[in-house]
Amino acid sequence: MSTQIPIPVPPCARHLGWQLLEHDAAAGRVRVAFTPRPEFLNPAGNVQGGFLTAMLDDCMGPAVWFHSQARLYTVTIGINVSFLRSVRLEPLVGEGRVVQLGKTVGFVEARLFDSEAQLLAQATASVRLLAAERLVRDA
Repeated sequence: MSTQIPIPVPPCARHLGWQLLEHDAAAGRVRVAFTPRPEFLNPAGNVQGGFLTAMLDDCMGPAVWFHSQARLYTVTIGINVSFLRSVRLEPLVGEGRVVQLGKTVGFVEARLFDSEAQLLAQATASVRLLAAERLVRDA
């Protein structure tokens, strides 16, 4: 279930090929597509883990954004990532989910899949919750 809530997409997310596929604000869930670039590859020919971490992070923040009806955005305090498979240069899909939101801190998680729906990486994070009016709108 999706409502029309606009989301600011910063340059770093655009660089990852970020594209919103769907969201369920009530459930605190999002699905996002990513398009890795050749410059994301490590010497072994796989997408480097830092880029995968950024993709996971760019699923978790939007989950909070939609769940809070665009009232909150996140700053990651801590993140734990598990890399489960090598990631090739192909379209990826990320899923982000709100686990719990408090007054100033939230807990979120994300998973990243390949085109065959194989789980590639997953993350959990604690995030600082900030009022959306503090966002730089021209990102």
